[in-house]
Parts: sequence; structure tokens; C-alpha cells
Amino acid sequence: MKRLYVVGFGCGSAGGMTLEARAALEESERLFGYTTYIRLLSAVFPDKRAEHTGMRGERERVLAALSFADAGHTAALVCSGDAAVYGMAGLTLQLAERFPEVEVRIVPGVTAALSGGAVLGAPLTHDFAVISLSDLLTPMERIEKRLMYAAMADLVIVLYNPSSRQRPDHLRHACEILLAHRSPDTVCGIVRNIGREGQESRLLTLSELSQTRVDMFTTVYIGNHETCIHSGRMVTPRGYADV
Repeated sequence: MKRLYVVGFGCGSAGGMTLEARAALEESERLFGYTTYIRLLSAVFPDKRAEHTGMRGERERVLAALSFADAGHTAALVCSGDAAVYGMAGLTLQLAERFPEVEVRIVPGVTAALSGGAVLGAPLTHDFAVISLSDLLTPMERIEKRLMYAAMADLVIVLYNPSSRQRPDHLRHACEILLAHRSPDTVCGIVRNIGREGQESRLLTLSELSQTRVDMFTTVYIGNHETCIHSGRMVTPRGYADV
């Protein structure tokens, strides 16, 4: 059988993995993925053979997985969260045209916006936008425009890839854009290492967020004008009149 699963395995812990994702990984003869993701999965599948590449090795990784499947095997290309949310699903389907005999199956996972939101409370019960602050593949001018319009539309905003060693000021810059359209007291939240050892979270204001240091393992939440704190949890009301 020539089959490639593109699997979103959630936050990295066994508890955050869907049954469909686990079944696909168990069926696969070999796993392919980013080095950090393979390291996370090794705790769940210690005997599973795996190949990994580092940052910016995405194309090489996808082609290796497709080639392995094309040789008559079942393989899994793994991504944290959901494979179609800033993951490898799109690139895989593009490159899979070179391997017409390989069946590609996309297996959804729980993306960080959802799993981190559950840690904070219920910040996403109304309309929201997810924006990555990484400008490796997207020009910063486009990211700035998306931040501005999402803020103007009063959407709850989830930020992926908020900061790194190469771009330590991206979150501060994003907050400056948001503060032009949101109150400094806007309720915000951050979650680091979602579902993994060392998980930590914090509620803070947008003004405080602008002065906060985070890393690539952190997901950031900026509330809308109605987002509030109930019993220590971040909540965006849906608008039920009898509450």
C-alpha cells in the first residue's frame, strides 16, 4: 500500500492526541517530522522508526515521506497541533502531484488556539482570528495589516510564533499596532508548553502583554472589548441575555 498520513498530533502529549491520529501513527511504518516533534512523539511511540529534519527542512521532509510511501509503504508526516494550520498539509498536497500513486490522507488534530484556550478558560466563544507573527514566509507588512484589521473588527486574536531569538521584539510591535485600536486594559492571556511538562499560563492586560517576554512555545490571546475574567478564567461572552 502506498499511503501517506499527514497527522496533526495535538500539543505533543498522549492525552491531546485524537484517536484517529493515534491509529494513523500506529499503522505507519515510519514517522517523518521536524526534530522537536519527533522527540515529543518518541515518548508515546518509543519503538517507531523515525526520520527528522530541522527548521527550514520542510520541503526535504515532505519529499522523503512521499518517496518512502511511493516505495510501497505506509508513512506518517507529523505536525504539532493540526497539520493544516501552519502545518505541512498544504505543501504535501502540492508536492504529492509528483507521486500520483501515493494516497495522501490528512488527519486533523487539536491546534494550539483550542488547547491553549481551554487552559485559559473560554476566550474563543465568539469570532476570532489566528495570526502568526513569523515573517519567515510572510512579509511583515502583510502581518501588520492583518493585525490592524483584526483589531478594528474587534475579533479575539490568537498569536502563533510570537517571538524567537531572531525576532525578540515581534510581540511588542504587534501590541503597539493593537493598542491603536484596543484599550490598554483589554484582557489577554498567554500559555506556554500547552499540554506538556512545565505548562504555565497567565492572564494580563494588553498593556502588560506589550512588556512581556515570550518564546516560540507560547500561544498568545488578545480579547475583544467584551472579554472579561470570571473566577480567574478568561471568557469572551457569546451574548446570552439571561446570564
